[in-house]
Amino acid sequence: MPQALRWLAPAAVIATIATAAPSPAVAQPSSPQPAPNTLSVTGHGTERIPAQKAQVRLGVELQDETAQQVQQRVAERTAAVVEVLRQREVKRLQTQGVSLRPRYQETDSQRQLVGYRGSNTVSFRTDADETGAILDAAVQAGATRIEQVNLTATQDAIAEARQQALREAVRNARQQAQAVLDELGLSQQEVRRIQIQDADAPRPRPLAAAAARAETANAATPVVGGEQAVEAAVTLEIGY
Repeated sequence: MPQALRWLAPAAVIATIATAAPSPAVAQPSSPQPAPNTLSVTGHGTERIPAQKAQVRLGVELQDETAQQVQQRVAERTAAVVEVLRQREVKRLQTQGVSLRPRYQETDSQRQLVGYRGSNTVSFRTDADETGAILDAAVQAGATRIEQVNLTATQDAIAEARQQALREAVRNARQQAQAVLDELGLSQQEVRRIQIQDADAPRPRPLAAAAARAETANAATPVVGGEQAVEAAVTLEIGY
């Protein structure tokens, strides 16, 4: 055999073997898995707690001929009211506003200054069952306006009530899911997702007629705390 052919033959054999080698299998795309069966339910829970605290805003409002007279009379009366409130050991006592403004009388031809009106408003926090007596004492000391009385529970009580409301909401959601699946002949499986829906803090309950003028009050002022509702909502996604 010629020398050139002797070198070509092995190369041809190698080329043939390489060509004949099986090609690796091409990966086939996997078929999509069916989505798991999921039931979404929202449960609600409510816990009622006593409104044991009162947030009160009251003040002195007077009018007189001159600004100096009004300012002095308001200051004297406010000082007397504040002293009574301190004796009652109210909490978070602070001034909310001070005002002094002119009073005019309108006529056909002109606007005439007839005097001045001044006010001083304070706020404080106390126990709900003591609020009536404190309001009466403040009026006797010189307060002329009871602007607002809001009744609310303590922060600790609200936090504990929210935990209870969340537990009730979870039980309510699971009961709803169980009722639906039982009716359909299906079985409840694991909880796949939990969502606690944000809820506003319970609003203080305003006392009716709190803004009425205090000068007409003769009898003792009754203040009953009542109850405050704390609500929660939980959404569960449950497999079946």
